[in-house]
Amino acid sequence: MTLTDEILDRLGDPGLEQFAGMLGACTATTRTVLQAVTGTIVGGMARNAYDPDGAEALRAALEDHVDADPFNSDIASLTRDGQSILGHVLGAQGTEQASVELARLAGADPAVLMKTLPLLAPMVMSVLAGHAAEQDMDARDVAVVLRREQAALPAHLAAFVAGLLDSVYGPPAPPRARTRPRPQVDW
Repeated sequence: MTLTDEILDRLGDPGLEQFAGMLGACTATTRTVLQAVTGTIVGGMARNAYDPDGAEALRAALEDHVDADPFNSDIASLTRDGQSILGHVLGAQGTEQASVELARLAGADPAVLMKTLPLLAPMVMSVLAGHAAEQDMDARDVAVVLRREQAALPAHLAAFVAGLLDSVYGPPAPPRARTRPRPQVDW
């Protein structure tokens, strides 16, 4: 089961219907959008984890989310945590870019996606943190899991997310060979 599948499973039909209401979309479209949002967050984490320092920082940050339960948290604290996570993963400008692109996919207002992204980011962190703790993963293991998660996206969403992340980060480059500024990775 992928992280996205686990998040959708934990949200259940009621959670999916709440997101559908926010997006003003049917549940099938909402499921696709949530897969793309989760793929974007995971992909951003994977891009940061290409750098060993970024992978170490992410692994350390997961410790703060091991016991968190974002599926039963209040919206205000979930949003604050999510905005912080997104700041590290995509940066403020990258989060705005992602919202615009994801809104096109959803046929929704980008402002709605700016509210959706921070709600899902803590869910991704929590599920990933749970796996990392259960399997005693180090930073390299977490980076491998993130790349595996990216590869598990359906082909049409994988291409969409890759294009979105390229617009935020630039095309992938080998570790330490990046020339484009990156979002902050020290969690």
